[in-house]
Amino acid sequence: MHAKIFLSEDEMPDKWYNILPDLPRELPPPIDPATREPIKPEALERIFAKELIKQEVSQDRWIKIPEEVREIYSLWRPTPLFRARRLEKMLRTPARIYYKFESISPAGSHKPNTAVAQAYYNLKEGIERLTTETGAGQWGSALAFAGAMLGIDVTVYMVKCSYEQKPFRRVLMQLWNADVVASPSNRTKFGSEVLSKDPDNPGSLGIAISEAIEDAVTHENTKYTLGSVLNHVLIHQTIIGLETKKQFEAVDDYPDLIVGCIGGGSSFSGLFWPFYYDKVSGKAPKDVEFLATESTAAPSVSKGVYMYDHGDTARLTPLLKMHTLGHEFVPPPIHAGGLRYHGMAPTLCLLANEGIVKVKAYNQLEVFDAAAMFANSEGHLPAPEPTHAIKAVIDEAIRCKETKEEKTILFLLCGHGHFDMKAYQDYIEGKLLPYEYPEEEVKKAQERLKELYPWIGEL
Repeated sequence: MHAKIFLSEDEMPDKWYNILPDLPRELPPPIDPATREPIKPEALERIFAKELIKQEVSQDRWIKIPEEVREIYSLWRPTPLFRARRLEKMLRTPARIYYKFESISPAGSHKPNTAVAQAYYNLKEGIERLTTETGAGQWGSALAFAGAMLGIDVTVYMVKCSYEQKPFRRVLMQLWNADVVASPSNRTKFGSEVLSKDPDNPGSLGIAISEAIEDAVTHENTKYTLGSVLNHVLIHQTIIGLETKKQFEAVDDYPDLIVGCIGGGSSFSGLFWPFYYDKVSGKAPKDVEFLATESTAAPSVSKGVYMYDHGDTARLTPLLKMHTLGHEFVPPPIHAGGLRYHGMAPTLCLLANEGIVKVKAYNQLEVFDAAAMFANSEGHLPAPEPTHAIKAVIDEAIRCKETKEEKTILFLLCGHGHFDMKAYQDYIEGKLLPYEYPEEEVKKAQERLKELYPWIGEL
């Protein structure tokens, strides 16, 4: 009986997988709103390291992981694959439930998989300081950790409501020598403008991104980094799925359904991309399905419009083709801070639009119910973000009980909830509300985009 499946350090993958050559159709390019033309990669060099830009547009299916990156990865990788037998027993389901456990990284989530890589490539190009944004603090913690390991300075713009809700995540970043700033802030021109209009603004990832980019482009030897959405970030996360495939081989099993939460799309993509490759290359022993789960308070894919939009509130980024709630979106202060983003990874949006990835949205009350069930069976306390995946898994396992299907279900436990105790306290005390983002707000955002760019419908 396997409770968990391990790999040795020697079995750690030495290449990342890139989905671009295997998409069902070409990914729509980023657009420069000034010219209405696809943006040239070199135009991004003010913001990103050159090697990361190269990976962003690469058509190479496999990208070598530098040995220096693998050496830092070995502090926690390979991560275990758990068989959730106690949850199966609690649910009395014939389904086999597995979860890939990314919580054992030093930062407590999957985020260091790309943070270490991004910090490494910037350091190799002589960059001295990195800026970034963070919602729940998972990404900021990861980049702070990477900066400490590689000796590069880090400034983190943390969404204000999370800055206040999750003080220990902030302390962790500061212990790793990061400069942590509550966003919106007076540190940047854009942040000051936001505060002058709304001094009590709770912040959003869109605002924090704008501040981090402005900081990067106005200072020497500084570049911007981000923890999700873009291709190079998702590529680095595929070490998750590549390890998981090897672990399934060790127990002679293979998933029928793969589930993950989505805020920007990096953790779920990191898990399912390698299995998608099996599917499109004819190597998959089953017709595996992919299910993404998101919050009803920020339902980017399930309610958002598939169109070009900016990735940030100040419109400093190019226009990206994605499902969007509108770049001016300011979410309610739900506890799943990593899911409070208006957009989504363009690759994931393309696959969702093609019907290859299915999407479900859940409110924070029902996902915390699922988290409590998981904690009382498996023992591990999940972060608020992956509780959305756990809810979907429980629902599917119950359905399998009713249909007597012995389905294999895989999900990603992308982070622990040890710094999210205020969220769990609010849940226990009955203070959580089941936020639903109104559809009329999506329509308003769509109209504002059309007013801003009357030609956007032609793209």
